[in-house]
Amino acid sequence: MTPTPRPAERSDRVDQALEHVYRSDRGRVLARLMAVLRDFDLAEDALQDAVVSARSAWRTGGVPDNPAGWLVTTARRKALDRIRRAASADRRHRAWAELAIAWDPPEPVGPIRDDRLRLIFICCHPALPMEARVGLTLRSIGGLTTPEVARAFLIPEPTLAQRLVRAKRKIRESGIGYRVPDRDELPGRLGGVLAVIYLIFNAGYLASSGTELIRVDLCDEAIRLSDLVTELLPDEAEPWGLAALLRFQHSRRSARTGPEGQPLTLEEQDRRRWDAQMILAGATRLGRVRDQGPPGPYQLQAEIAAVHAGTDEPTATDWGRIVALYDQLVSWDPTPVVRLNRAVAVAMAERPESGLALLDAPDLAMALSNYHLFHLTRADLLRRAGRLDEAVGAYEEAARHTDNSVERAFVQRRLVEVADRRNAADGPRPS
Repeated sequence: MTPTPRPAERSDRVDQALEHVYRSDRGRVLARLMAVLRDFDLAEDALQDAVVSARSAWRTGGVPDNPAGWLVTTARRKALDRIRRAASADRRHRAWAELAIAWDPPEPVGPIRDDRLRLIFICCHPALPMEARVGLTLRSIGGLTTPEVARAFLIPEPTLAQRLVRAKRKIRESGIGYRVPDRDELPGRLGGVLAVIYLIFNAGYLASSGTELIRVDLCDEAIRLSDLVTELLPDEAEPWGLAALLRFQHSRRSARTGPEGQPLTLEEQDRRRWDAQMILAGATRLGRVRDQGPPGPYQLQAEIAAVHAGTDEPTATDWGRIVALYDQLVSWDPTPVVRLNRAVAVAMAERPESGLALLDAPDLAMALSNYHLFHLTRADLLRRAGRLDEAVGAYEEAARHTDNSVERAFVQRRLVEVADRRNAADGPRPS
């Protein structure tokens, strides 16, 4: 006979189940809700209401067989409650809204079969500014928090929050419909969709907070979505470039941490632990579009990743080739992060001081002043250049700009190494 769980154990199980479903299925649940409610705020608020209800209901009746479905059903009821409580002069509008939620007619699927990808295409409406459509979609569908999205755009959290509010207001006031785009409309929304998928991957690949260096769930979901886009638009080159890039990057997953979970740089990684099958899959996708004309930004990034993936030893890396690829990428996408990565490539192809000169350009330093990888990169080049006192200051600055405990431990390890080198260079002090 199975013993009855104690209240504390039952509570823990419910919390674990809720955390799992919220983390893995939040985007799909919201996609289902927004298809019916057609309101970002209402869908998010109703889902939060359903989560609160789940905590008490599941502790009493147990975790349902289909937790995500339970949340959808309950959230719809909660949305009805919110609409009924809201004061509205137009009772007919409220009545039709209630009827739409209660009836839930089948959502026209159109050319996109996946719930989450369909909603990403719906949300990436060309009437919204690119940053607004990407930020709103990441926040609502991608499962990223407002701070995570703000870090992705390298802007303060309040600034992002204001832009999302304006985007939602524009959707309401301009009558932008939550309509499934027709097939001939998909290419016009592709740029925003690919940006969303790439930033979902980056949020998992470089987790900016918490205790994990990598959030595999986000990386795997981004790869899945990129494959769906290549199936949906097989003649477009950039989705294939993105699908290749994500595989090249994710092939290093097992090698990115050491035995004690400490992060390892590209130079420190054991390349025998890179996933050869994933590298092959990336190379196959990249090879498919190499002859389709001038490469776009995702294809160029995939070509850079392919150079690393095709090199057995870090010292054999063709950094000159990588610099040339970054030169092309900067012409497409002259963002601060691309310029940061190009500076690293220049430093490796020439000498650390060459990269530092690029990093210390006033406009770049200002744009990336709150980005921990900027300070970490600068610290590493200062360390390589033997400017150890400056390196210590840059490492300390990097530690101040990350909430990820694993990254912070890595910075502390580097600080100890630099301090030891500096002390050895100074020699023994006279007694």
